[in-house]
Amino acid sequence: MRMNYYAASPAGLKAMLGLQRHLHQAAEAGELGDGLLALVYTRVSQINGCAYCIDMHTKDARQAGETEQRLYGLSAWRETPFYSPRERAALAWADANTLIAGHGIDEALYAATREHFSEQGLTDLTLAICTINAWNRLSISFAADTGSYQPA
Repeated sequence: MRMNYYAASPAGLKAMLGLQRHLHQAAEAGELGDGLLALVYTRVSQINGCAYCIDMHTKDARQAGETEQRLYGLSAWRETPFYSPRERAALAWADANTLIAGHGIDEALYAATREHFSEQGLTDLTLAICTINAWNRLSISFAADTGSYQPA
């Protein structure tokens, strides 16, 4: 690890952790639950090439009961039958929001995603995507120690 970014900016990391707590509570409340956030976090981390976060979120997903088949198929989720329509909507939204530069979010994707998520649910899902993108950038920029994460 290049430096301890937690120690370098405790107020900044406290703010990010506060958002993470909100998302965890939203997941427990139902709409983002049932392992959906772990799938989204893993998928975004795959797109960004963040080894530390892929390691972390696949370990968390396994501990929560996610199957190996679904985790292995996540990088090709569009071509597999392993995900529900709601999960597919969340993954499409995650892909589009992570690869947003030069593309934006079209109305068809927005409408398709809204079929599965309330206004709050879609906002929280988008906040989760923003948050994991930020964590990916921190972990990659400061060379987090991949493989060291252990689930609670």
